[in-house]
Amino acid sequence: MKTVALIAQKGGVGKTTLAIHLATAFAATGKNTLLLDLDPQASAAEWKDHRADETPAVLSIQPSRLTKVLEEAKSMGADVVILDTAPHSESTALEAAKAADLILVPCQPTIMDLRAMAKTVELLKLVGKTAFAVLNSVPHQGTGGQEAAETIASSFGLQVADPSFGDRVAFSRCMISGQAAQEVEPNGKAAAEVTALFDWVVAQLHTRTRAPAQRKKKGEAA
Repeated sequence: MKTVALIAQKGGVGKTTLAIHLATAFAATGKNTLLLDLDPQASAAEWKDHRADETPAVLSIQPSRLTKVLEEAKSMGADVVILDTAPHSESTALEAAKAADLILVPCQPTIMDLRAMAKTVELLKLVGKTAFAVLNSVPHQGTGGQEAAETIASSFGLQVADPSFGDRVAFSRCMISGQAAQEVEPNGKAAAEVTALFDWVVAQLHTRTRAPAQRKKKGEAA
């Protein structure tokens, strides 16, 4: 079982947006996927309430139950768990970071977001794990995304994921409809960005998008 945590001490940076799209992408490949909503606002859980599809599974839990729920998820055969954490909660962020195989730090390319990232980076240093920034709501025009990536790398020493999410209406609509961008507009730019980030995450986790077929032993019937 692999665990991916979305962590940022600032609110409104896109943690839930990234979480639901990654969870949906994993579920679409046949992975047994669980999205744990650790935020009291329960935005991911609310998204699930509007969703017609049964997958991915979404569960809103108290951060204090994280370890136990992860153990239960593993015993029940979960392949991937996505952690959508709350802002302004150091204890939740620390617990999620400790449990994660991959830590993603969503950030919008704004001065306020970049300044606020310092708190998240200092918090993650306590865990001693590598984390990657993921830019969200990147403007379609201009060099804001590139400049933000350079600032994150130079000021905080944080690696920045190559894929990013643009400032697209498709992402905001999905929060209302209970869908993901790749489901609403499979050939759209938002869907392409989701696919790029998903492929990047899979590579970072060193997992395959599909379970390899088992080879039959010699003499077994086809």
